[in-house]
Formats: sequence, structure tokens, C-alpha cells
Amino acid sequence: MSTFKVTGGLKLQGDVHPQGAKNEALQILCAVLLSEEKIKISNIPDIRDINKLIDLLASLGVEVTKKAKGVYEFKAENINLDYLQSEEFRSDGAALRGSVMILGPLLARFGTVCLPKPGGDKIGRRRLDTHFLGFQKLGAEFNFDTKDNFYTLSGKELKGNYIHLEEASVTGTANIIMAAVLAKGETTIYNAACEPYIQQLCNLLNRMGAKISGIASNLLKIQGVEKLYGAEHTILPDMIEIGSFIGMAAMTGSEITIKNVRYDMLGIIPDSFRKLGIKLENIDDDIFIPAQENYQIESFIDGSIMTIADAIWPGLTPDLLSVFLVTATQAKGSVLIHQKMFESRLFFVDKLIDMGAQIILCDPHRATVIGLDRAIKLRATTMHSPDIRAGMALLIAAMSAEGTSIIHNIEQIDRGYENIEQRLNQLGAKIERINY
Repeated sequence: MSTFKVTGGLKLQGDVHPQGAKNEALQILCAVLLSEEKIKISNIPDIRDINKLIDLLASLGVEVTKKAKGVYEFKAENINLDYLQSEEFRSDGAALRGSVMILGPLLARFGTVCLPKPGGDKIGRRRLDTHFLGFQKLGAEFNFDTKDNFYTLSGKELKGNYIHLEEASVTGTANIIMAAVLAKGETTIYNAACEPYIQQLCNLLNRMGAKISGIASNLLKIQGVEKLYGAEHTILPDMIEIGSFIGMAAMTGSEITIKNVRYDMLGIIPDSFRKLGIKLENIDDDIFIPAQENYQIESFIDGSIMTIADAIWPGLTPDLLSVFLVTATQAKGSVLIHQKMFESRLFFVDKLIDMGAQIILCDPHRATVIGLDRAIKLRATTMHSPDIRAGMALLIAAMSAEGTSIIHNIEQIDRGYENIEQRLNQLGAKIERINY
């Protein structure tokens, strides 16, 4: 167990480099299972969830070679399917939600796969139906053992089909794409997720020899091929971390530059922060955030309260709603935060209320924030991190508060943010990690 001891009220200054995108890495790493040739991946973040997945791949028989920091080479020539029946896999697979994305590649290449019900953040219902319905459309047989909580899929010869997804699930779309690239004939996926992570996955698969068209749209067409080959790939900077740094700079009144952000892949994230009154400038491929004493939330044209809501891409990613909420607590004005996709992600606001924030939790999906305009600073307190994104929001709150805060259960933060206290301390923060 580890804890952060955070001294609040300090201003940050300097340059910060975002890590590789966690959500992209989870998909890209599973894609190496589709080929027996070497695949080199760069900009892999050194975080708990990714390291667990790399360990799982190694246990499956993938040859894993670390070439440099964040750079790995994978060769999935000799896969040990017996590992899927082991108690070790039952434990490893259940501990990591990202493990669900080994299903598509292994089903496509070997015709059979099984998986324990995966874990992950406790942020409400996160159904896997989209994955399994897609696999069934491709001709796979599906079984769920309710006693053992074990999923099993079999399909020796997958066949392309028209698939209209019930929901634009990112991981569901990725899984079905990876199954379809080796299926016989053409697969059409409508209502596909089109996040940058999916675009990156499709581009990698095409470099490996797949035939995917419609990339960056919600209508994908995939011509199945007999075999996939080796390739190289570089993971995007993490848009969630970039957004976290923007909110952190505003909350602490700091001047920072976020380097090499791939601004062209950030969608409406920068403009959404501008709606909170935060000034930021795109210079080359960097984002410069000047120190601001105050930032004022915009209103709609008719004067009604601003709403910040998540949506499927190209809408605002739900992973940043916690950061928007905490950033609004020190803005001037009011905003409604509407978290549509997950019904438990706003339940961390009680900790912010304890710190003096003025927030009305309307229901599991909506919270109204009345900004304090820095007239009243947040108070230091002791709290627990419930999940990755709420954990970062609480860290931002602690950094802006008066006094010293304690954040327990920071393993949740470690799942998504690489050496976060070291990188922030280099900017002038004072965050101490205490290991028990």
C-alpha cells in the first residue's frame, strides 16, 4: 500500500512531457498476438496496467524484449494456449480489465479462447455484450460459466459479416476488428468507435497486412486476409494526461508547457477547457498554459448555465470529466458536469465537498459545480483514491488546497500515470510517496 503526502498551494513552472496513451497501448499490445513475426512498439507507458498486460503476454508465450525505455519488441510465434486453463491466468486475467482484448486476436488466429471475468475500475456497469455479440456475428460460439465467471469462445473459421454495434464501445470495436482481420470475406462494422486509439490500431493492422478502410469514421470495412506480418508502431501521447495537466495548471495558477501533444489528435479537448475560461495556446506541437489568477466559465448564448458532457468520439472523452469537475471548483461561474456513460464516476465529489468545494450531486450522472473563484481555497484533508481518473482529480485538488493532504490507495493512480509525483515535483510540486 502507498500514500501521497501533498503540500498544496505551490505554483508549478516548466515543461512536461506526456506519457504514451494507456488506452491505445492496451489495444496495440494485444494486436501483437495476431502475427508470429516481430512487432516493435515505441512510447509504451511504464504504468501498472500496461506492465501487467506485458507480463500476461509473456506468460502466454510471447517473446518480449525491452529495447529501450518505452520501446519493446514482441514475437508471438509460440503461443501456449494451455496457459489459458491455468490458475495463474485465472488470477492474472481477472485482475486487469484490458485483458479482454486478447479475445479477438486469439480467436482469430487459433479458433479458441477463454477468459475470466475481468476487473478494472469500479465505475458502474461496463458490459461486455458488444464484444461477444460481434464475435458471434463472425461465427463464433460463446459460453459464459456463471459459477466460474469464465467466458469461452470457439470458432475455427470465422466469416465476415455485417455488424451493427449496439453501442460504440471502444474496446468492443477494437476486439471485433482484431477478430475480423483474419476472417474469411468482408466484415462491415457500423456504429464503430472512431477514437484516435481505434485509428491507431487500424493503421498498425494495415501496416501488418490487414485491409481496413473507413478509418476515423464509424463505418469500417475489413477484407479478411490469410496472414499478418511484422511492423513498427509508435503510441500517441496520452490525451487524458494532457487534459489532466491543463486542469492542474489552471487550478494551481501555474505556467507550464506540455510538449509534443499531437494536437491534431486531441479533438475538442482544448476547446472544452476554454469553455471553463482557461487560456491555452498551441505552439508548434506544444500546449502553453499561462498563469491565470482567475478563469471564468462561459455561458450559453441565451445565458443559461454551461454544460460539459461526455460523448462518443469526436465528443469529449468520459475519462476527463473528473478533471473538468475539479477544475471548475475554483473557476468563476457555474457549470453542470454530465457524465452520461458511467453511473458511479461522480461519487468522489463528497471528498471535494469535504475540502470546501460547492458541488450539488444531482444524481449518479450529473453534478452542478458553483465555482469559488479562488475567494475560498480548498482545505487539505485525508482521502482515498477510488479509481484512476478520480484519483488524479483528487491529486489536482490537493495540489491547489491550503495545507497538507493525504491520499491513500494511490495504486489506482499508478495504474494510469507514470511516475507522476517525480514528474510533477520537477515542476515545483511537493508530493511525497509513503510506502507501507
